[in-house]
Amino acid sequence: MFDKVSKSIDSGTAVDAIYLDFAKAFDKVPHERLLYKLEKYGIRGQLLKWIKAWLNGRSQHVCLEGIVSDWVAVISGVHQGSVLGPLLFLVYIIDLEEGTKSSILKFADDTKMFIKISNAGDTRQLQEYLDVLIKEVATVIQCREMQGYAYWKS
Repeated sequence: MFDKVSKSIDSGTAVDAIYLDFAKAFDKVPHERLLYKLEKYGIRGQLLKWIKAWLNGRSQHVCLEGIVSDWVAVISGVHQGSVLGPLLFLVYIIDLEEGTKSSILKFADDTKMFIKISNAGDTRQLQEYLDVLIKEVATVIQCREMQGYAYWKS
C-alpha cells in the first residue's frame, strides 16, 4: 500500500486517504455470524470448536449506584486484549470493501482508504466508495449510529 501511494506521489499524482476508526467495533461482532464466516473461510473441526468455546460462556452484569443487574450471556464481541481478538475481527470484516474500487488497508479496527486523484470526478468517486463502505460497516457490525454518515458532501 505504501509503495502505491509513494509511486503515485512521485509521479505527481495526488492521493486522497481517509482514515477510519470504528469505535467499539470489537464489541459489536456477533458470535454466530463470526463463526459462520470462519466456517465459510475453511475453519472447521477442532479449531472451530476451540474458537467457539473461547467466544462463548462469558456473561456480564452492570453495577450502577449500588444497584446490580442480573447476569446476562455475552453474545457478541471479541476479546480486545488478546492476539486472537483482532485476528477474528479482521476475518469478520474481510469482505467489507466489496463494491469499492479504492485501495483499503485494514489493521484491527483501523481502516484506511486510498485513491489516486486525477480530477474532481475521482474525489466524488472516493465519496461514493466511502458511502458504500460506511453502509456495509453499519450493517456488518450493527452500528446504527453510522447510518447516514458522510465524510464530506460535495
